Amino acid sequence: MKGDDIIQSIKGRTPKVMGSENFKEYAILVPLIEVNDETHILFEVRSFNMRRQPGEICFPGGRIDNTDKDAESAAMRETSEELGISQNLISDIHPLDYLVSPFGTIIYPFAGKLNAGLKDLNPNGAEVEEVFTSPLKDLKEKEPELYDIKFSVEPEENFPYKSIPGGENYDWQARNLKEHFYYYEDKVIWGLTAKILHHFIEIISNKKM
Repeated sequence: MKGDDIIQSIKGRTPKVMGSENFKEYAILVPLIEVNDETHILFEVRSFNMRRQPGEICFPGGRIDNTDKDAESAAMRETSEELGISQNLISDIHPLDYLVSPFGTIIYPFAGKLNAGLKDLNPNGAEVEEVFTSPLKDLKEKEPELYDIKFSVEPEENFPYKSIPGGENYDWQARNLKEHFYYYEDKVIWGLTAKILHHFIEIISNKKM
């Protein structure tokens, strides 16, 4: 190929995360809801009958389908289905930073308002064990506990060490993952949910722009 042809083939591309076509993509919503004239964040407890992560605390959301217009539409659809409310009651949705996890997923978080009371929710029992809320001001005052998870590199048995500098002594620079933990009453909020919560709180506290 000539240089001009090569440039033409990449002209106008919209960049994305390399290899993202092999990732599973999810969209979630950090839902703000008014409780007794105070802004709360709503959380779900996943049904104990769920195959993945039963009983864990999460935000409404799920996998982006081919029928979804975009990630925001997926977040609205999933929130509507899981909480049993009309999408018309979800408003003021704005994106947070998306998250590429080390486990083959890309998560697109949004924050938005639920224009409904707790009594108006009808959670889908197949997916949601219960919902609860926490005052936003209480969460803003908390600093999450942080714990390191260390990853190790284990190349497969026939890895061609002779082809790389350093051979079997190559410095792989294995990384650590920081897990966030928030505690509210008898609830433990951790993992990606806590990481996204912390990111959201940093933004609204002007600590991260």
